[in-house]
Amino acid sequence: MTQASFNLNLPDSRVTEALGAALARALPNRSAGAVLYLQGELGSGKTTCARSLLRTLGVTVPVRSPTYTLVDTYSLADLNCAHIDLYRLTSAAEVEDLGLRELSGANSLMLIEWPENGGAAVPSADLNLRLLYSGSGRSASLTANSPHGGQWLLNLGRDSSLAPYVSNIT
Repeated sequence: MTQASFNLNLPDSRVTEALGAALARALPNRSAGAVLYLQGELGSGKTTCARSLLRTLGVTVPVRSPTYTLVDTYSLADLNCAHIDLYRLTSAAEVEDLGLRELSGANSLMLIEWPENGGAAVPSADLNLRLLYSGSGRSASLTANSPHGGQWLLNLGRDSSLAPYVSNIT
């Protein structure tokens, strides 16, 4: 049975970065392609997590928030990554113009911030990460939305570096 959800306490940005690195290490079957939604309020750590994930996968160029460029792509030897920020968009038609469907598929990883702004024009997530303010830190909730996402969560649950921060696994 695959895990359906995973909750963590993130007391500081160092642990948010550790989550991003663990997500990169846990990514199953790179050739299958994957979509990760990053949701949460402004400043909750979406880009921090995405940056750490991309760095751990092997991206060596600067990883910035794609708030103004909307889509930043990174090519690795065995994976094409797209970091997308839909914060400023207001309609599915605007998202369609970005050509996201062409960026998804085999050997691709899409990290989509503010996916709720894209409606049906946004590819479905394998894994959904929601970051929330919690006291002086943050909390993270990960939910699998596909069998591939379930495997991703299962792999993540095996990463002992996150054990001190896990609040529940279901």
